[in-house]
Amino acid sequence: MAQFDVYVNPSESASLGIPYVVVVQSDLLDALATRLSIPLASIDFSEKSPEKLCPMVMVNGQSLRALAHYSAPLPTRSLRERVGNLAPQASVLIAAMDLVVSGV
Repeated sequence: MAQFDVYVNPSESASLGIPYVVVVQSDLLDALATRLSIPLASIDFSEKSPEKLCPMVMVNGQSLRALAHYSAPLPTRSLRERVGNLAPQASVLIAAMDLVVSGV
C-alpha cells in the first residue's frame, strides 16, 4: 500500500457521494494498522468547496474533490480495491493537508 494510492471507499453508505479515498500517510509508517486517508467526493457533492482546501483531482478520468478537512484514519484491512495512484497530483494533496494543519 503506497502513499497516494486510491481505493474504493470501504463505507458502502457513503460511497455514492464519496466513491474513493486516497492514502496520504507516509510509506515510512507501513507498520501501523491504519492509513490516514482523504475522501474523494464527486463534484456534485462538493461544488462550493474552497479550491485549496478541496482540490480537484482526476481518478480514472473522473473529476473529484479531495476533502482534506475530512481526513481520517482507516483500517488498512478495509482498503481492499486499489484503483489508481495520485502521486502525480501529490502537491495539491499535500498543500490541502498543510492548510488543515497549519492554516496556510
